[in-house]
Amino acid sequence: MTPASTDEPARSGALRRDAERNRDRIVHAAQELFAERGLAVGLNEVAHHAGVGVGTVYRRFADKDELIHAALEEPLAKLSQVAQHAGEAERAWDGLSLLLGRITELLVDNLGLRDVALGGGAWQFGSTAIERVAQTMKDLLDRAAAEGDLRDGVVGDDVVMILWLVTDLAQHSVQVHPGLYRRYLEIMLDGLRASPGRTPLVEHLTEQQTQAICRRWAVAPG
Repeated sequence: MTPASTDEPARSGALRRDAERNRDRIVHAAQELFAERGLAVGLNEVAHHAGVGVGTVYRRFADKDELIHAALEEPLAKLSQVAQHAGEAERAWDGLSLLLGRITELLVDNLGLRDVALGGGAWQFGSTAIERVAQTMKDLLDRAAAEGDLRDGVVGDDVVMILWLVTDLAQHSVQVHPGLYRRYLEIMLDGLRASPGRTPLVEHLTEQQTQAICRRWAVAPG
């Protein structure tokens, strides 16, 4: 056996390991950027954040959609788990509160996930997980109505709008009052109930905090 033939398997193995490491770095960079800024982040930005050339990104992933699938696999799985637990609640209203509360936390922490879950991209990215959440939501709303806990006329689209409103508020208030969105989620949940809620609201804002959040929201890009 010649030295060249001996070295070839070692070189091939090293190249495979390098390729795997680069792929992992790219996925990790995409996870961070998508979570922080949403799916509008470009592949050049992902490559820079990962410390690789954009050509390396294209060698590891056929297109941006494939990278999004890889980056959102874990958070989408968490959505499915939340839907499962919420659907098992004995009282539908308890399951609905659990589902909305936990989903809001996940979407606040990951704007890329929010883009998929609320932005109409479910058909393309993680449709199974999103469809499971949607079906669980529908079942819980139907059950809550039958149990007399849901206000007449409430539909699934109302929930989608609530999630948009609360998660958008979270973006503009995080530097002033992290977790403030929970207060307004609770207020909106009470609006879905057949009778007024009794859950104590979280701490309210000071006048200075309210003004600071309003200023941030007013200058946010449209």
